[in-house]
This record gives sequence, structure tokens and C-alpha cells, in this order.
Amino acid sequence: MRLHLTGPTEKELRAHIKITGSKSESNRSLLLAALYKGITIENTSNSDDAKVMAQGLKKTSGTVDIHHAGTAMRFLTGYFSGQEGRNVILTGSKRMTERPIKILVDALRELGADISYEKEEGYPPIKIKGKALIKDRVSLPANVSSQYISSLLLLAPSLKSGLELELVGKITSVPYIKMTLGLLDELGIPNSFEGNLIKVSPKASVSPTTLVVESDWSSASYYYSIVAMAAIGSEITLSAYKKDSLQGDSVLAELYTHFGVETSFGEHTISLKKVTEPKENTVTFDLANAPDIAQTIAVTTFGLGMGCHLTGLHTLKIKETDRLEALFTELSKFGADISVTDKSLTIIPSKGIKEEVAIDTYNDHRMAMAFAPLAMKTPLFVNDAGVVSKSYPDFWEDLKELQFKVMEL
Repeated sequence: MRLHLTGPTEKELRAHIKITGSKSESNRSLLLAALYKGITIENTSNSDDAKVMAQGLKKTSGTVDIHHAGTAMRFLTGYFSGQEGRNVILTGSKRMTERPIKILVDALRELGADISYEKEEGYPPIKIKGKALIKDRVSLPANVSSQYISSLLLLAPSLKSGLELELVGKITSVPYIKMTLGLLDELGIPNSFEGNLIKVSPKASVSPTTLVVESDWSSASYYYSIVAMAAIGSEITLSAYKKDSLQGDSVLAELYTHFGVETSFGEHTISLKKVTEPKENTVTFDLANAPDIAQTIAVTTFGLGMGCHLTGLHTLKIKETDRLEALFTELSKFGADISVTDKSLTIIPSKGIKEEVAIDTYNDHRMAMAFAPLAMKTPLFVNDAGVVSKSYPDFWEDLKELQFKVMEL
């Protein structure tokens, strides 16, 4: 699907949009519900990733194809390793077979898991023969994807002796680790996170519990970007959100004050209001704890004629695409003065934006959605726009609520 996107003609935007549940929270909750009876989940994400996660958890044998869903690949690797008698082959899209899994597989093997590679060493597809895992101590490099760490932590309470997980070095993506532990807290599963050591106690069963999934803050980022590029006085209300969020991307509320956007919290909503034009020429953010919003912030700063220096982006190289190189390529099309390293991105302030540029999305939902707000400044094309279904299937329809013109070509 190829779209032509034009921003709203109204100067001041007004809308109330309900966003689907967090993909990250949903996938954690789904796995815990598979481990324990009596768990009910509300506001589950309607994303492709959550759907393949739910389908994968039901498989008892054969091939489990998770397509582009990196979270499902990591979480199901841990889950099936401890499922005695369930033998599966985990695979996915071509890009998924290029995304490393070795660090997680090595850790699970250290715990006693039976995992082998079907093709290239260190990459999916992998064959897992589920068995009872007896060992209860393992270590991981602290700067790896938090999904590896969360995979082990979600498996931990079902292990006979629980798990002690040591993280070696400087820890990144701490909020995602805390999200996982927060869900264990909700189920009454004892755990601790002190220094670089995480401990999770074993738990045979949990009391009947309803886990309510908060809406996705990563998805909210695109509306922050739209409001930042809109006229002063514009306001968008989003639901359903909470102030004490488990999601690391909730740092958006703080970061977007640099772009003149103020966030106010209602009972289950957030309201984003443009209160002033940005006062800074260039912003510097360390996004090690929230790398998924890097694309949105890069596009926002360029759209506002500002510069940025974003660091802590080392995990973006192994996402749905190499997001740093993809940002370099696509922003350059618009005339951005941009440079990237393997863990940072820099944009020099500039005023001109080229019109009618076609954005390539690289099988990456966030490339499509992060660039969409730029239509506030110039009409543009989005190639393979259907890729948004990975995390936010309703995105293009919701943009129409803001009077964006979304035309399928």
C-alpha cells in the first residue's frame, strides 16, 4: 500500500484518540497468562506482534513463524525452553533470520536448555526441545537488548529454583526491565533488582488477577511530534494512559517540553498541548532507556528546523531494519544535514524541507509512523504504508481524525 499524505489545513488541531494497548506490555502479559492460570488481560494490543505472540504460545509442536516480531522471537525462545515435552522450530521473516539471538540462546543453554540452530550459528531459525531447567544462575552483558533480559525474567518464576541474573557492565533500557518486574509484582511474584543483580523467586501458581494493559507510549510519540509542529494552542487528548507508567517511552512527556509541548494527565488520559515555540536551536538527548522514540524525535527536530544530538542508540542497528542508516537515508531525501555512527545521530539545524518526497519504510512500522507527522510541513508519500499493522493498525485512520488527507494510490 502506497499513500500520499497531506497535513491538516486547520491551524489549531483538536482531537481525542484512543490508542491500542502497549505491544510491549501485552506480550509480557500474554506470556505470563500462558504460564499461570487465572490471569485475565484487558486492553490487549491489536498489533500484528501481539497476535503472533498469542498464536505462538498455543503451539505444542512444529514450526512457529513470528514474521517480523522481534519481541515474540526473544520471549518465545525463553518460554519454549522451559516447556517440558514441547518441541518447536522458531522462525520468522528474512530480516528476522538476520537479527542475532546468540546471547539469549547461550544464557538459556547455561541454564540447561536444549536449543540448536537450523541454519546460521547465532541466528534464527532455532530448534527448541522443551525441558525442565534446573540451574538458577546466569549472567548477560548489561548493554544487550532488554528483550533478552526480559525473556529470562519472564521464564524465571516457572523455574524450580527461580533465577539470579547478573548483568555485566552498564545497564541500558532499564525501564523495560522494570516493566517486566512490575508485572511480576502485580502477580505477587517476589523479585529484587539491586545494582547489577536481579533475583526472581519461583512461584507455582498465582491468585486470579486482571492485568490492564496501558496504551502504547511509543504510539503516542507520533502525536507529540504532530503537536510540536502544529500551531500554538493545538491540543490532542489520548487514552488510555496513566501517570505512573511502566513504559520507558513515557519520558516523552518530559522530552517534548523542549519542543513547546505540555502534557497534562487526566484520570485515564494525557492531553498534549502546544504552549510555545521551541526556545532551543539544538537538543541533546541520551535515549539509551527509550530507543524506540529516536526516529520520532529525529523527524520532529528536522521538521521544526532544529538540530539534535541523540545518543544511546546502539540497539537500533538490530531492529526491524538498521534504523540509524534508514534515518540517514530518508531524512537526507528531505535535505537534512544528518550524520550517524553505530550508536548516535546528529542533525544540524536547517530551514528548507524538500516537497513530495517518497519515504521507504524498510518493513519497519516506526519508519512509516515517525515520518508521517512531517506532512504537517510538506506533502509526502509513504511506501509500504501497511507496515504500521505491526504495532498500530489504526494509525492511518486515526490521522484522518486530525484532518490529515490520507490517499491510497
